[in-house]
Amino acid sequence: MIQIFLARHGQDEDNVRGILNGQRNQALTALGIQQAEQSAEHIKASALVFEAVYSSPLQRAHKTAEIITNKLGIAHPIILDTLIERDFGIMTGKETKDIETICAPEIIKTETITYFLSPEGAETFPDLIKRAQEVLREINKRHQEGNILLVTHGDIGKMIYAAYYNLEWQDVLAPFHFGNSELLILSPDSSADEAHFFKNKQYNL
Repeated sequence: MIQIFLARHGQDEDNVRGILNGQRNQALTALGIQQAEQSAEHIKASALVFEAVYSSPLQRAHKTAEIITNKLGIAHPIILDTLIERDFGIMTGKETKDIETICAPEIIKTETITYFLSPEGAETFPDLIKRAQEVLREINKRHQEGNILLVTHGDIGKMIYAAYYNLEWQDVLAPFHFGNSELLILSPDSSADEAHFFKNKQYNL
């Protein structure tokens, strides 16, 4: 049996400036490094053993994954391109405060985040669900048992969670948050409501 653990990267330079990063390749902030180190400490304290660690190619995720693997003393992360963040299209590099002005009415607004649904050039959430399913197929093809860690991003991470538990993307966005350096467990032995292995109060896109 495979258990998939899903980690989000620490805070990056775009996060702290309120910039929509998408596939922009910005470095972790000092806080982001600290968050990644805290994740690594949580994982070590939980005595988790990973058969493999995979990472998005973007440096904010890969650096987070390296901090975790270094702390655990295990093999360096393997790049898996399908773990890259959603392509934000024309919203890439825009300020988060401008989402509603540019994208309304095609948005979903929550207390902490406003999601844009279909701006020009962007991957849609149905697109992301398909990519998430591809991620899960690839991991199951490569591994038959053990714990696997995927270090990824907010939007694609939420859709991997949705795809694993066969949830509709619309039902995940509003109530479900996947904060910087949080860890989820996706397992046949745990329900969708029990996915958060540990949380972090960090509400960045």
